[in-house]
Amino acid sequence: MSRLLLSSFCLFFLVFSCKGTQDSNGDNVETESQEITAKDIEQIDFIEFLLDVKTEEYTIDWAEYNQLQELVDNLKTGDLSLFFDNREANNTMLTEFEQNIPEPLNSASITARISAFKTQFLKLESLSNLTTTSKQELLVSIKDFFVAFSNLNLQLNKKVEFDSQAIIKP
Repeated sequence: MSRLLLSSFCLFFLVFSCKGTQDSNGDNVETESQEITAKDIEQIDFIEFLLDVKTEEYTIDWAEYNQLQELVDNLKTGDLSLFFDNREANNTMLTEFEQNIPEPLNSASITARISAFKTQFLKLESLSNLTTTSKQELLVSIKDFFVAFSNLNLQLNKKVEFDSQAIIKP
């Protein structure tokens, strides 16, 4: 009886331990593209502040700001080419951007926003040059970059608006 029970247990074990299909050695995980597209960037949710007409009068001759505005516009199309192996030119551009603030816009609040923008710019540049950066991490960094630039625009608008108000003190 015990021999019959032992042999039926072994037979049961052999039948159910074998897999019906062969596993392949390759990973079946579908890899999604790491390429950032304009469609990916369109899906980023943030509030974008544009420059007011009064503020544009001060920034029209600010070449570094206009260059960064063009960079932001290119980034919205998914073009990250400026960030690849262009560190020296980017550092020069950011330094000149910070040093050449038009006098009516030069204040501590604007300088603080420029520093925050500069930090996000350098972070995005670093992440875009790493091969281990995931698409999601890069999209989060792009969002932070857009938010920092938008906040800079908001602060520029606030500064010009505040300076244009004629407040009569009693």
